[in-house]
Amino acid sequence: MRKLKVGIIGCGNISTIYLTNCQHFSSLDIYAVADLKMENAEEKASEFNVPNVYTVDELLNDREIDLVLNLTIPSVHAEVSLQALEAGKHVYVEKPLAISLSDGKKVIEKAKEKGLKVGGAPDTFLGGGIQTCIKLIEDGWIGEPVAANAFFMSSGVEAWHPNPDFFYQVGGGPMFDMGPYYLTALVAMMGSIKRVTGSASTSFKERVTPEGRKISVEIPTHIAGVLDFENGAVASLVTSFDSWGNNLPRIEIYGETGTLCVPDPNTFGGPVKFRRKDEKEFHDVPLTHGYTSNSRGVGLADMAETIIEGRDHRANSDLSYHVLEIMHGIHIASEEEKHYHLTGSIERPELLEMHKQF
Repeated sequence: MRKLKVGIIGCGNISTIYLTNCQHFSSLDIYAVADLKMENAEEKASEFNVPNVYTVDELLNDREIDLVLNLTIPSVHAEVSLQALEAGKHVYVEKPLAISLSDGKKVIEKAKEKGLKVGGAPDTFLGGGIQTCIKLIEDGWIGEPVAANAFFMSSGVEAWHPNPDFFYQVGGGPMFDMGPYYLTALVAMMGSIKRVTGSASTSFKERVTPEGRKISVEIPTHIAGVLDFENGAVASLVTSFDSWGNNLPRIEIYGETGTLCVPDPNTFGGPVKFRRKDEKEFHDVPLTHGYTSNSRGVGLADMAETIIEGRDHRANSDLSYHVLEIMHGIHIASEEEKHYHLTGSIERPELLEMHKQF
């Protein structure tokens, strides 16, 4: 199989795991890196033996590059993706697809206009844990799903993240930061969501770093949502930066004949637990699929393979936009005291082949 030449724009915190993993995928050739801070790009190129260090413009103008991996901060995701598409390159972008729904639409429309593909994180749903859960549901282990609960509870990021400010600006917050993992997993397992409602609050107006620096909070930091799926199931989703501890599950799915305990959707592995309606205890279920360690980049590899082979990729722009609209919909519902109806539905991504390797 031929390899696609990949240019990475953005050499911050998340780039390390992509650079580590993408060296091992047969469809990818990491050809160049770029960053607004040239020293960041030079450091990553040296560490991972990337042959070219570019400015952003140089990377976009290099005709050798087939695909841009957009690892910039969320506020410029759409801008950089549009520039890459205009330059004739496919794009895979870190979550979220864009900050606003209008910008998300612009990215998708530009890709269609140019005959190019857009993909987006998270790709954790392609890991062995969530893929096993999808297979169990498809094989009827819990019957038809009727309800679900999902919780992300945290005290925030300022205590550990080197650059925490953008998490508390527009486009940040627990829903836009961690919601994509939970919502992508739920949609991959249970299908499209048709309407949402919810409540959102900003519990603290300032956050303080360990050094004592104050960060103004511009966004809600505790969001409680209700999701109505097209198949009739109802789910609760809570994302919070206002919790000092909890004993809640990550995700549980309740079906006609059993309950499925889903692993952390920000990871690729297990455990997966299952209980039938006539049993009193949960049982561990062996994982049926691979990619169980931190495999960020598997969605990019799948996308590259589909570009080469001419088929649809799984971490696609329709899925990314659906998740983006759900997140906005919950916030809009809170602000306007109503249900928000999604503008479209999507197909669940195909299950990976068992023992699949890219």
